[in-house]
Amino acid sequence: MKNLKIALYFPPESTEKPVTYHLIKDYNLIVSILHANITAGKGGKTILHLSGSENDMERALVYIKDNGITYKIFAKTVIWNEDECINCGLCTGICPSGALKIDNDKRELEFEAEKCLVCETCLGVCPMRAIDIDFFD
Repeated sequence: MKNLKIALYFPPESTEKPVTYHLIKDYNLIVSILHANITAGKGGKTILHLSGSENDMERALVYIKDNGITYKIFAKTVIWNEDECINCGLCTGICPSGALKIDNDKRELEFEAEKCLVCETCLGVCPMRAIDIDFFD
């Protein structure tokens, strides 16, 4: 199974197309919406985590492009170095997706990579440099 994090950029004329529905139904993909800001008739962007077979993924990308939607595949990911972290929580205050949060019972930082938007705002705030970027193909 292939996993892909992708940003879709919708032009105004494509905002009312049921893209997520077709990705699931027609291309057998598991779709998690990480972020969405789309206004009907005006355009917008959504960030998705997709899982599925390589063949279905390739077919889905053709479908997206054929419907006038441009996309960018994330070529990097955020890495949290747990052993270097002091659980100060500074990163949680600026994380727009909630991927970084403090577990109130344990008083420890938790990182949910599948929620991460790879916006990189957490990098500059970590005093221990426990958050890094990993580039992959």
